[in-house]
Amino acid sequence: MLYRNCIIRNAFGIILCSVMMGSQAFANVKEGSGKAMEPKEVQQQSIKISGTVSDDRGETIPGATVMIKGTTVGTTTDLNGEYSINVPNSKAVLEFRTIGYKPIEITVGTKRIINAVLYEDAQALDEVTVVAFGKQKKESLTSSITTVKPAELKVPASNLTTALAGSVAGMIAYQRSGEPGADNADFFVRGITTFGTNTNPLILIDGIELTTTDLARLQPDEIESFSIMKDATATALYGARGANGVILVTTKSGKNGPAKIQLRVENSISMPTQTIELADPITYMKLENEAVLTRNPLGQLPYSQSKIDGTIAGNNPILYPANDWQSMLMKDFTMNQRVNLSVSGGGGVARYYVAASFNRDNGLLKVDKRNNFNNNIQDNVYNLRANVNIDLSKTTEMIVRLNGNFEDYTGPLKSGSDTYKMIMHSNPVMFPAYYSATDANITTSHILFGGAVMGAEKGNFYTNPYAETVRGYQDKTRSQILAQLELKQNLEFLTKGLSARLMINIARLSQFAVKRSYTPFYYSMSTFDKATGRYTLNCLNTDGDGRGTEYLGFSEGDKVMTSSNYMEAAVDYNRTFGKHGVSGLLVFQGREEREGQANTLQLSLPSRNIGLSGRATYSFDQRYFGEFNFGYNGSERFDRKHRFGFFPSVGAAWVISNEKFFESVKNIVSNLKLRYSYGLVGNDQIGSSSDRFFYLSEVNMDTGGYTFGSDFKNKIPGVAVKRYANPDITWEVSRKQNFALEFGLFDKLNVIAEYYTEYRDHILMSRADIPSTMGLAAELRSNVGEASGKGVDLSLEYQQVFHKDLWASARANFTYATSKYEVYEESAYKEPWRYRVGTSLAQQYGYIAERLFVSDEEAANSPSQIGVGGTDEVEPARGGDIKYLDVNNDGVIDEKDMVPIGNPTTPEIVYGFGVSAGYKNFDFSIFFQGSANTSFWIDAGATAPFQNNTQLLKVYADSHWAEDHQDVYAVWPRLSRTKNVNNTVKSTWFMRDGAFMRLKQLEVGYSLPQKALNKMHLSNLRFYVSGSNLLNFSKFKLWDVEMGGNGLGYPLQRVFNIGFNLSFN
Repeated sequence: MLYRNCIIRNAFGIILCSVMMGSQAFANVKEGSGKAMEPKEVQQQSIKISGTVSDDRGETIPGATVMIKGTTVGTTTDLNGEYSINVPNSKAVLEFRTIGYKPIEITVGTKRIINAVLYEDAQALDEVTVVAFGKQKKESLTSSITTVKPAELKVPASNLTTALAGSVAGMIAYQRSGEPGADNADFFVRGITTFGTNTNPLILIDGIELTTTDLARLQPDEIESFSIMKDATATALYGARGANGVILVTTKSGKNGPAKIQLRVENSISMPTQTIELADPITYMKLENEAVLTRNPLGQLPYSQSKIDGTIAGNNPILYPANDWQSMLMKDFTMNQRVNLSVSGGGGVARYYVAASFNRDNGLLKVDKRNNFNNNIQDNVYNLRANVNIDLSKTTEMIVRLNGNFEDYTGPLKSGSDTYKMIMHSNPVMFPAYYSATDANITTSHILFGGAVMGAEKGNFYTNPYAETVRGYQDKTRSQILAQLELKQNLEFLTKGLSARLMINIARLSQFAVKRSYTPFYYSMSTFDKATGRYTLNCLNTDGDGRGTEYLGFSEGDKVMTSSNYMEAAVDYNRTFGKHGVSGLLVFQGREEREGQANTLQLSLPSRNIGLSGRATYSFDQRYFGEFNFGYNGSERFDRKHRFGFFPSVGAAWVISNEKFFESVKNIVSNLKLRYSYGLVGNDQIGSSSDRFFYLSEVNMDTGGYTFGSDFKNKIPGVAVKRYANPDITWEVSRKQNFALEFGLFDKLNVIAEYYTEYRDHILMSRADIPSTMGLAAELRSNVGEASGKGVDLSLEYQQVFHKDLWASARANFTYATSKYEVYEESAYKEPWRYRVGTSLAQQYGYIAERLFVSDEEAANSPSQIGVGGTDEVEPARGGDIKYLDVNNDGVIDEKDMVPIGNPTTPEIVYGFGVSAGYKNFDFSIFFQGSANTSFWIDAGATAPFQNNTQLLKVYADSHWAEDHQDVYAVWPRLSRTKNVNNTVKSTWFMRDGAFMRLKQLEVGYSLPQKALNKMHLSNLRFYVSGSNLLNFSKFKLWDVEMGGNGLGYPLQRVFNIGFNLSFN
């Protein structure tokens, strides 16, 4: 009878109340009503208190327990998070509790409406963590899994991957481009430990393997859990796919209760974090003249003094053009919009979660009024998701998940990044962007683009970035449909703790693109009357293949069609016998993929793999935990003797804080745990996508050949081997080891410190010890490479509730990940510094630059630099050119003098830290992110001024070696108008420190008080302003340092955002 009264709709309330009050817990609670029934002595002078219980984001909490402190009188919140309770007097203290949140106490006093806000308790040992093919209590984990709160992934951007850097311990991440639709961040779990083809982690969303783009398009509002699996115990069940780590995402599902509607609307202003500063056109012309004279005093100057003077006067921009291509083609900022709507609820036998979202990201290209079409980037992404749980019976549950992601992209013919690079490689003073119509051209219906013929070849023109940008556009459409059916069956009628499930998933992806463009008419000025300012034009392309057109032509773009089918069947067992806990899991998986655009026999065949995975765990008295996992996978890519691989792992943990001898200090050290794991994980994603069957040769039966006969019309085709068969090629195998310490202080501060090692062998690579005299037509490859990695992950969380109106929290993450070559087959070198073994997998090689030569005489008396760059195009070095160190002292600077320079291109250190706080209805959060131990090389060839009409960077104009300013440490060496290999090869001269720290995110919000919400019939309404990439701290100033060597591309974006969240039942 007593336990019958404990049946409440929300299980959270049942468990908490049972723990707090024992079997009498609900003797005074009316079942499921949210109201309490008190003893008669309490009722005689009671005061009625009511209110709601919500979390710090304004979401109401059903099933939360509300108790009168010191009594057994209590209630639980209803499905809307509301409660009412009678208390004996104004001195009564109410306790609010629910699993996963810190309890709080509030004295009644004069209040009759008490709304309680609960904050997440990161130290809750009963917290459930998503693991491979299931869930485990956080306390029982022996593996390295980092769980990210979905709220921490909500950044004012449409790309989820941009939020990963610094937010996750163990994740190395960085972003190289800010172009809409092409702004995915690069991310690696514990860095890169292979020099094979695939370095990306396995991404699973609701158990289905998807791509980085799919993860980028995922809405944070739809995420229930986000986990990063790092060690072998966490990833071994994925066998041949888990060597690079696993990202596991679960989307939300419905819960019993009335329909709950949530809406998020955002509008943001996006602008470059930093733009490249160019020299003005006058300086450009003067220094290009200097570049000619400093190399050849008798050389012909490209610009006359009259042209320079006329440009300075600025009287006639047609005769003396001075184009600022960047301001002409690019806007200072753009506007973006994001909307997300979801409805969830359920009752009886079904629960549902349905969501729809729309993101519009616009580019920075200006829309020209002379065109009747929009060629700016506009990336519209639509997402629909429906997750429905249906109880077919008391023991059977069916889950249906449907997801559709649709993208409509419009943009320039070339990418936004290519447009920026085109601007950087276009002469600003050669011709105007366009001419106004003359009397002879008044009736033309096309734009009169400025142009100039390049060399003597007709139809080959210097680039006019304005013409190239506005002459057309492209449309891309991407559609992906995912349909998933899952059945869960409780088998406790056979034996307690036994269950089974079956999941089937079907995915279809299609993508196509079309390009529409015209050929510009290019004009040059043929005559000009200074008195009247009138001029005549000469069309440069009136005939031939390059003739201009006045209509949009059509060309097909890429077409992609793929399909995949996946099946997963599992049996799970979980049982407790006194102090002993045991569990077991056995999973079978099968996957098939087809490519619609296959162009070879091998690619036309469906790709298949199967696997069997298992897990067994044991625990004793919640103190000692052990775990064994394995993955047994088959891949069609390998010969029969290597087709299946077995990848086991073991893990153990000791929760010291649960020992009896620890009880005296547990009020200080609230948690102390040690973990260890070791295991093997594989990687079958080796070679290129065309390497389907390594054990078969690939032969081209129609290549080359010869002709014969009197008319030479008879042909015998040639035969060429494209790949030699190697039945010994097999998986990459990674041996991972992990040590971890977890501890908590005062139930407020939680720290996880981990040290890991990894050794990767059987890395596929080309053989370097096969002499060319063997006459092989293709390279030989085998699994001879080996690499290792090690590092440290640190995470820290702190939470403090000062009183009911004030709270604060802090978090920090630190990742240090290094790697090095252990075995790398390469040519035999006399110089030991040329070998890769012992260096980082992302190590750069180049020359050591000492300084610039003081004079021609010093250059002539120094080691010859003719061999720099391994080309015969190098002219003898002169004063002002870069002087390189002769490392091997042989009197010649060549490839033998190239050594490891700088830090790795991939950061070895990534970190992030931030604080959040709230006072009454206001909340605030700030987050910093940075990286270190990384270097990048300024591409001297791409930034060399004047060569191929490259623009002049202002920093080069301000600091370069000149006859009248012989600074041997200037930023740019002696100028040159033609290619100068000596000054553009990779060297320490242009190597820069890639370390930085940026203000990644800042947000301030205000939630309406409950009285106002009640009048509006809302559960929550919060307004907020936020920003990302607001400040950057770095030694490097030319462009945003996070872009690395891609600084001439589409810049990273600084975002200012305003939005609101609302929810109601």
